[in-house]
Amino acid sequence: MGLEYCYPLAEGETLNADHPEWPLFDVTIHGGDRERVKLSKRLVCAVKHLPLRLTIHYEKDVEKSIERGVAKDPTLEYAGDFLAEGFVSAERLGEIFENLLTLRKKSR
Repeated sequence: MGLEYCYPLAEGETLNADHPEWPLFDVTIHGGDRERVKLSKRLVCAVKHLPLRLTIHYEKDVEKSIERGVAKDPTLEYAGDFLAEGFVSAERLGEIFENLLTLRKKSR
């Protein structure tokens, strides 16, 4: 995968898959088509330099998203928690995943 540019990941595609030693973050993006793609692209740009793998799933079913508690388009979910709601900046997404990496290291 060329890391010189950003693109939204396909359903189930893994960013940095060639580094199995890096922690895997399996996230879901809830929202409409345009919103999901935009957030996915922004997320890839924000974390592509971090030592992590990222797999994105897309929840397209509005009823399922509402049942999970989603209130805004788009919403980023990881491990049952909403990490970001609405269009947050790439910088903020990077901070979120840097913090998750730090927490993982501390829990070891």
